[in-house]
Amino acid sequence: MTKFIGIRHEDKYAMERRAPLTPEHVKKLTDQEKLDIVVQTSDKRIFTDKEYREAGAKISSDLKNCDVIFGVKEIPDDFFEPKKTYVFFSHVIKGQSYNMPMLKRMMELKCNLIEYEKVVDEQDNRLIFFGRYAGLAGLINSLWSLGLRLKDYGFDTEFTNLKQAKDYDSLKEAKEAISDVGRAIAEKGIPSELRPFVVAFTGYGNVSQGAQEILSWLPVKEITPEKLLTLHDRKKLPDNLIYKVVFKEEDMVERVDGQPFELQDYYTHPENYRSKFEQYLPSVSMLINCVYWDPKYPRLVTKKAVKKLFASGRPKLTVIGDISIDVEGSVECALKPATIERPIYIYDPETETISDGHDKEGLLLMAVDILPAELPRDASESFGDVLINFVKSIAETDFSRSYDNLNLPRAIKKGLILLNGELTPDYKYLEKYTN
Repeated sequence: MTKFIGIRHEDKYAMERRAPLTPEHVKKLTDQEKLDIVVQTSDKRIFTDKEYREAGAKISSDLKNCDVIFGVKEIPDDFFEPKKTYVFFSHVIKGQSYNMPMLKRMMELKCNLIEYEKVVDEQDNRLIFFGRYAGLAGLINSLWSLGLRLKDYGFDTEFTNLKQAKDYDSLKEAKEAISDVGRAIAEKGIPSELRPFVVAFTGYGNVSQGAQEILSWLPVKEITPEKLLTLHDRKKLPDNLIYKVVFKEEDMVERVDGQPFELQDYYTHPENYRSKFEQYLPSVSMLINCVYWDPKYPRLVTKKAVKKLFASGRPKLTVIGDISIDVEGSVECALKPATIERPIYIYDPETETISDGHDKEGLLLMAVDILPAELPRDASESFGDVLINFVKSIAETDFSRSYDNLNLPRAIKKGLILLNGELTPDYKYLEKYTN
């Protein structure tokens, strides 16, 4: 019997234009793998219905006939149907309270759930991700935000020539614009009042690497966290360089008892550690937060630390690009996720409140939580290039079998959260959240 594979339209965010598989991927799956694919119609997706139809897909207003459905973001509770297989970013693995009703609905309907975030190799490295594009778009937006904020401060810098990531037709166009800024900085320098200009990155994974890739289009010199604390005499420093600092775990936290830092011990017993990141904040011009964070870990930028920064006037720290965007998480003053339509807001350390835009007093945060959607075509193509390798095996799997007897690729099996509505062995811990 034919199994129809569905690609749903995205409806969680107005500006979500990504797709898990592009028309090019669909053409390969229909021509080479002889799979039947149904694409839910969408008037906002970056790829048109016509492109999918010409690639061999059927276009439909719903996916009622599909056994396996691929999406990107969370799916509304009323979309699910009994005993079907859904593959998407469910955001449930931390027990997120706002998505527990969705998970429970899938359990009631005996659905299968495969979570992209947990599709990993033998070393637990993620295989299917948008992280690099979150970093790329996040740094583009942060540089654009920087230009706006510096202009508020009276500095008409080259950064004012940049646009928000969504306003570029492609990553290539953004690269050309930022490279032009880089050439201008190399020739004209940076205003002395802003020197040394330091961009700090927390984290070093896919997200951070994407963000650093954008910064590499500017004249950059990388220094260590220790060196950062010695950059004081601006007269002795080059006027046409941006300094980059990448912080790893051992740079950001320390043991409470003074014993040496051990990475695995930090992951296992984070309660034994505290943040030491605050000491660097006065020396940073722009902070790009790319860390994975969980409430069990120390915060890196607290409200108290930000208030202290502003106590003696306007600080050096001008923009925080919170790409990770855990609300009141590693950056405690990130009070809400921003949208693509309203990507930035100002945090007032005195009142601990925020206001959209960039022209109030306080600290500017860029905190969009679907950043890859600002580069929808490039991000979808990269994502689908990996996902396509697993589509046929997922479509042909008999999910009526027991977990131990499932004929799924090992990486996909690691991402299987629900099997016929039951939590699989690695995800039994979620029972306490669903209850």
